[in-house]
Amino acid sequence: MRTANLNDRLVIVYDDGVVDVEKASDGLFPSDPQAVFDRWRQFHDWARSEAPAGYERAAFDERQFGPPAPRPRQVFAVALNYADHVAESASAKPAQPTIFTKYPTSVTGPYDTIALPSETVDWEIELVAVIGTRAHQVAAADAWGHVAGLTVGQDLSERRVQLQGSPAQFSLGKSFPGFSPIGPVLVTSDELEDPDDLPLGCAVSGETMQDSRTSHMIFSVSEQIAWISGICPLLPGDLVFTGTPAGVGGARNPMRFLRPGDELHSWIEGIGELRNPLIAGLSYPQGPKAV
Repeated sequence: MRTANLNDRLVIVYDDGVVDVEKASDGLFPSDPQAVFDRWRQFHDWARSEAPAGYERAAFDERQFGPPAPRPRQVFAVALNYADHVAESASAKPAQPTIFTKYPTSVTGPYDTIALPSETVDWEIELVAVIGTRAHQVAAADAWGHVAGLTVGQDLSERRVQLQGSPAQFSLGKSFPGFSPIGPVLVTSDELEDPDDLPLGCAVSGETMQDSRTSHMIFSVSEQIAWISGICPLLPGDLVFTGTPAGVGGARNPMRFLRPGDELHSWIEGIGELRNPLIAGLSYPQGPKAV
């Protein structure tokens, strides 16, 4: 199953059109794309029935898709989760998933324009898992049962904010408005031949910067969910950004960052692509120097 947020309405996506969930279900499920996660199992069963499949399908413009989970309560992210990215970052391989947060106000859509607050904003293509049922102290073997589906994400990072100070400011540096584009659709894992081995990559204005496979993760999606849920509950509709492979701009020599006028193109085979135009935005306040 593939679902999407079309002009703030939940739809099921087929090859020949979309079905509006609220209309096809006679109001059994609301139009709000975020609300469905609280009833994901019921919705999933209904969506697999003949009812939506036989409903009239409408043409659609994918560029009108918004984020498939527009208002998550929690957004987790995993740092240093590909060995080649660990190497390019000159870091030690982590013994367990290294977790930070991206604040929910940073979530935006697959084709939305993103304003750059500085000249040191970097890209990070990531597979994003969207939680479908509450997960607390879940074993890795059971983790996929708590995932609603997968989508494409970018963990944009303002490197000066992220890396300044001790300890560093990971969450703030990765949470400017628009720094968490996701989409274009949510794909259930049974739609994919192997949800643990998906080609992914990104390009900046046509030049490929990252090209890898999710099978190269140090900690798999299920291991990440087990680790996070062992400490705090994952709630329906929450997002887990699962890490990025090598090829980020800050690790290049010379360093390269995003510029106004660039287009950030991100893709994961079997799910889809993001195409986010970049413009100049307001600079952030530097604040007083630490004493």
